[in-house]
Amino acid sequence: MNLRKLNCLHALPKLKTNMPMKTGAAIAVRWFAFALIPGPLVAAAQDKPLWELGAGAAFISFADYRGSDKQRSYLLPLPYFIYRGEFLQVDRDKMRGLFFKTERVELELSANGTVPVRSRDNGARQGMPDLDPTLEIGPSLNVLLASTPQRYRLTLKLPVRAVIASDFRRVQGQGILSQPQLNLDVTLANGWQLGLAGGPLFADRRYHQYFYGVDPVYATAARPAYRARGGYSGLQLVAAASRRFDQLWVGGFVKYDDLSQAVFANSPLFERRNNISAGIAVAWIFAQSRQRVSTNGSTSKPAATNE
Repeated sequence: MNLRKLNCLHALPKLKTNMPMKTGAAIAVRWFAFALIPGPLVAAAQDKPLWELGAGAAFISFADYRGSDKQRSYLLPLPYFIYRGEFLQVDRDKMRGLFFKTERVELELSANGTVPVRSRDNGARQGMPDLDPTLEIGPSLNVLLASTPQRYRLTLKLPVRAVIASDFRRVQGQGILSQPQLNLDVTLANGWQLGLAGGPLFADRRYHQYFYGVDPVYATAARPAYRARGGYSGLQLVAAASRRFDQLWVGGFVKYDDLSQAVFANSPLFERRNNISAGIAVAWIFAQSRQRVSTNGSTSKPAATNE
């Protein structure tokens, strides 16, 4: 999840949604939405500015939660910020802190999240408590399996994240999940950067109960009580593309969730066996650092660019 965006999301307007939200929940929607936008997918081995700053707009569409048939769309302002530090790295894809790194193995901080859901605006959850936004955070062990300089990188990522739900007044732990995946990044000769990622999701009972469980007090004739269990949480596939045209950056993504064999498939809150999320974004880069760094984060010579 893009933690760096949290400080500017309170000012972002919604275009299309029938989900009335309090300020904190609205911030969480924007926070999650920006995390879906793909960023620079491959770091070519060359000197680049230490930081870059820009702004633009993005259109994003995604479901209330995986397995929900309620789809929402947003048109949002897009802050663009890249920072290429030795231990802290921020790009359009994520913010990460590197704990350990060798030529082929690195240990980093992995983060993700989900949007808040107003139960009165979701037919399957009518009369149930709202879903607070969640923050998923934990370590990820990344192993480089194969690569060609400036062309492609195939990486195995093994994140394990603790899940915290909050309405910005209280905080509750909501389980643990893991999302092992293969990640292929490719740079084409024409400058386009492509990314493909896919793998299964696994979560414990508490996480699945939060999204798909129905306590007896909320059971109805059409929505029987349901107690979730831990295990397989479906398959996720993501395709993304981006390109830099001088000072203009464009990007887009499509994400597919296959939930047909998930352990919570019998939940009355489970409505769709697959979900598709998609988005497209454009940003104008208007400032960059004079200081240059190599793609491995080490400082290099300054360049004659304006700050």
